[in-house]
Amino acid sequence: MGALIFEGDSILLVERAGEPLKGYWSLPGGLLETGELIEDAVRREMREETGLEVDLLYRFDIFERIMRDADGRPEYHFVLVDYVCKIAGGTMRAADDVSRVEWVPVAKMRDYKMTAGTIEAVERAYTDGRRKT
Repeated sequence: MGALIFEGDSILLVERAGEPLKGYWSLPGGLLETGELIEDAVRREMREETGLEVDLLYRFDIFERIMRDADGRPEYHFVLVDYVCKIAGGTMRAADDVSRVEWVPVAKMRDYKMTAGTIEAVERAYTDGRRKT
């Protein structure tokens, strides 16, 4: 699961510190623990990765990513549920399995090495959010 958090024309992004996708930028988020509700997992992952507490506003999208090994066999299969959130507290810092946390202008995302689908999801959520205000 992932959190889409906007501040003006910027989105909160994290740089992954571990495999898979070490060095890539993405939405903060992570894996669901057994028995954990998805919305609780979003809050936990945000705390663990960024030090921030969030309120979930609404579920935005479901995205599926299959990563294949050198022989073309599925190696990872992720089902990502993204939520639009707002910051409710905490102090922003890189923690857990991320090396950096940054506010990135939506217009500059293509300057970053991004995980597949992240730019498209952010741009859709950004446009959707601007229509709602």
